[in-house]
Amino acid sequence: MNREWPSSRDPKGPMSKSIELLNAQNIQFHDADGLPESAKRFPDGARWKIEIPSVEGPAAFKVVLDEAKKRSLPFHRISQGSGIMMQTDDEILEMVALGKANNLEVCLFVGPRASWDIGKQPLSSAGGVASPTLRGSDQVRYAVEDVIHGASLGIRSVLVGDLGLLKVLGEAKKRGDLPSDFILKTSVALPCTNAATAQTLVDLGASTLNLATDLSLQQIAAIRAQVDVPVDVYVEGPDDFGGVVRHYEVPDLVRVAAPVYLKFTIRNSPGLYPAGGHIQGVIESTARERVRRASIGHSMLTRYGYESR
Repeated sequence: MNREWPSSRDPKGPMSKSIELLNAQNIQFHDADGLPESAKRFPDGARWKIEIPSVEGPAAFKVVLDEAKKRSLPFHRISQGSGIMMQTDDEILEMVALGKANNLEVCLFVGPRASWDIGKQPLSSAGGVASPTLRGSDQVRYAVEDVIHGASLGIRSVLVGDLGLLKVLGEAKKRGDLPSDFILKTSVALPCTNAATAQTLVDLGASTLNLATDLSLQQIAAIRAQVDVPVDVYVEGPDDFGGVVRHYEVPDLVRVAAPVYLKFTIRNSPGLYPAGGHIQGVIESTARERVRRASIGHSMLTRYGYESR
């Protein structure tokens, strides 16, 4: 017997109540059909920018600058994962100075995190989700202190891995306790996987969103339709976050996700956090390779005629 088979996305179909509820809250209720082009842009009109992550200290920063110059690679932001508290004041000041001299955003992770605390959950087989969170009010205070200290040294962009901390820092900006132009970048370890979560993070104060590494173009497009802030997408992701390698998707990532930061780390490489002199050779060699990987990703734009940002 032939029967009508309505789509679950149909506002008058079997999930109408859920759709009505989400619509009432202005939340996207389905992933994109096809690959719609985003009309949103960075304030300077750009569709895309490039971020080099895991730049652990000024020596690695200099390596990145040197390699990018050799490869004529434009990039716009560097980020670091070990945290503000794992660098000396002189190292932070040098990174700030390098950023200003080269017109680059310098984003440092907030240092305290559950995986470095005395608890065991973040180290358990199912505890990865707890890794970047803050355990207890003492750690929240330590994290706020880390941000205030970084701001006093000229840092204007931090990576945040805890929802409560994001709310506190967002409120601090509103109250004038942090500069109004202070950038709050959510960590990839604080998973943003759908439009509702993206909107929540923005409402809490996020300036730029790190998306989960394994989202489809359609899922990314739905998030872009929901929020206006820039999103970060790993073109190549670290092994412990899924190890995606999606270089050929770069043109479409820009098309659907603009304004987007294209991020390039490297698979098959050791963990660096917390970084230090004991692994300085690895820090610098992997920093150089990230730039090489970014140049490959950038070539996907120039090769197919997408030079214009």
